[in-house]
Amino acid sequence: MSGFFDNYDLKKIENIELLAKQVVEGFIIGLHKSPFHGFSVEFAEHRIYNQGEATKNIDWKVYARTDKLFVKKFEEETNLRAQIVIDTSSSMYFPKDRKDNELNKLQFSALAAASLMNLLKRQRDAYGLSLFDDKLHVHTKVKASTTHYRLLLSYLETLIKDEVDNKKTSVVDTLHQIADSIHKRSLVIIFSDMFGQTEDNNKLFSALQHLKYNKHEVILFHVTDHKLEENFEFENRPHEFIDMESGERIKLQSNQVREFYTEKVASFKADLKMKCLQYKIDFIDTDIRKGFAPILETYLVKRKKMNI
Repeated sequence: MSGFFDNYDLKKIENIELLAKQVVEGFIIGLHKSPFHGFSVEFAEHRIYNQGEATKNIDWKVYARTDKLFVKKFEEETNLRAQIVIDTSSSMYFPKDRKDNELNKLQFSALAAASLMNLLKRQRDAYGLSLFDDKLHVHTKVKASTTHYRLLLSYLETLIKDEVDNKKTSVVDTLHQIADSIHKRSLVIIFSDMFGQTEDNNKLFSALQHLKYNKHEVILFHVTDHKLEENFEFENRPHEFIDMESGERIKLQSNQVREFYTEKVASFKADLKMKCLQYKIDFIDTDIRKGFAPILETYLVKRKKMNI
């Protein structure tokens, strides 16, 4: 998991506010340098400096990095409401054996959520947080205050330090509960591997459809470690595999089951993508080894489509 994450000291992930700020600022600078310049500044709270304007609102930090002049925008508050939903079941603690500068799925999701909240805060949007495993443990109201921002960060900081085994997941019940509790049209952003629901896909699809029925826009970030969980790229030797939610153990040689396993995972993922397409839910294939830019880009595109 090298490359993108080498820019961050992930051993200090407990300072999630600082890391999220670094992620967002790096993302914004990348947008300024991209060929999609006009698109990026619209969402990064900047616009091009026009000659003759007062210089007091020029963002000199951006100028130092890009050699281009941008003015900070000070617009009225928007009416975007976002509910960020994170699966905290034990399967999200995979992989358990990691190097210092690597993340498991839950840490990745928490830092991605913190980065989204930082971007939402910059744009004066309102946001809430929901955390669940087999039940909904945290479900905050949607607000846009600094106090609210710090409260949600404290939930995420607590989350990344807690690695409890054998926590099962109930995506179905949770999504139904969230759909019933959000009364105003919102953007619902879900981080989950969805692996706990493979035995009854129809119930899962029904829960996703419930969110859309209530007129919410939905983004599902399907969070996995592609190398190990989807491609099953384990060394060809005996391994003991442990179900992180049930504790069940099985010993086998990886090449004996690789083909069967990858076919099953690919089939489940294809069904999930198809149903999301059918219900007009944005399905985002999210590899924890690939960084946060795809997540922030997806949010910005969705925000623009919602005409906020």
